[in-house]
Amino acid sequence: MHWYRMEQSIGKNSIVGSTVKDPDFLPDHVAADEKHSKLQGERIYIPTVVGEQCILGVSVSENAGEEGLTEAYSKFRDEAKDIKPEYNPKSVNTDGWKATMKAWGSLFPGILVICCFLHVFIKIRDRSRKKFTDCFEATADRLWKCYKATSKASFSQKVRRLYEWVRSKEAPNVILNPIKKLKENLQKYSKAYDLPGCHRTSNMVDRLMQKMDRHLFATFYFHGSLEAAELSIRGWALIHNFAPCNPTTVKRHDGWKSPAEWLNKHRYHESWLQNLLTSASMGGFKHMSPNPL
Repeated sequence: MHWYRMEQSIGKNSIVGSTVKDPDFLPDHVAADEKHSKLQGERIYIPTVVGEQCILGVSVSENAGEEGLTEAYSKFRDEAKDIKPEYNPKSVNTDGWKATMKAWGSLFPGILVICCFLHVFIKIRDRSRKKFTDCFEATADRLWKCYKATSKASFSQKVRRLYEWVRSKEAPNVILNPIKKLKENLQKYSKAYDLPGCHRTSNMVDRLMQKMDRHLFATFYFHGSLEAAELSIRGWALIHNFAPCNPTTVKRHDGWKSPAEWLNKHRYHESWLQNLLTSASMGGFKHMSPNPL
C-alpha cells in the first residue's frame, strides 16, 4: 500500500508539464488510442496520447462515446496549453473509432485526423492467417506495397488495384471486406501524404500500451474508485517517462536514459526519481491558478 500511495501521489502532477520542459518540444504529431481495462470487474477505458516516445496524456473514462472521450482527452489539451497556450498539434493518428476522431476534432480545431493503416492489416491477419494462409500472405504482401507508395496518387492507385485483385481471386470476406473498406475510405488514409512527418500507423502508442497492459495485469487492474484509478495510471505514465531503460537502449541514445531525457536532452539529477520529482515541481504546471480562498 505504501508504493500504491506513492504512485498515486506522482499521478497528481501534470504529465505534459512534468515531461516537456520546453514548449517548443511539444510534438506536432501525436497518436491516440483507448486501452480497455477493468475497474472492480466493470469495463473502463484509458484514453492515451503519445508523442516522441513519451506518454503525454492518460485518463480514465467509463465509456468510449464522444462525450466521455472528449472529457478524457481534454486533460491532455489543458496540460499542453498550460505550457504553450497556442498549442495545436498538426495531426493525430487514431484507429478509426468515430468517437475518438470527433473528440480530437472538437478539442483541436483544424487538426488532421489520420486513420491507422496498420489496423487494416491487423484486422485481416487476425481473421485469416491460419484459415486462409496462402491468400493472406499474398494479400499482405500487396497491402504493404500500398503502404510504401511514395505519393497520394500512387497510394490510391495501388489500393484500387489491390481491391480488384482480391475480387478476382474470390478472396473470403474476412479479407475482401477490410480491403473494400480501405478503398471506400481512401481519403482518411491518403491525406497523411499532405503532412510529412505525421504518424501513418499507431506503432508508437501500441508499443507503449503493451507496457501499460503488463502493468495492469501485474496489479490485477483497478479495485478502488474511478479517481484512484486515474491517479494510479497517471503515476505509472510519469514513471514510464522518467525511469531508465536498459543499457543497450541508453547507449543507442547517447547516454540519455529515459524517454523524457530523449525528448529534452537534459536531466536535473543522475537519479531518475530525483529527476522526476524536480521536473514535477509546482505539480508540473507553469501557470498555476491562485489558491482558492
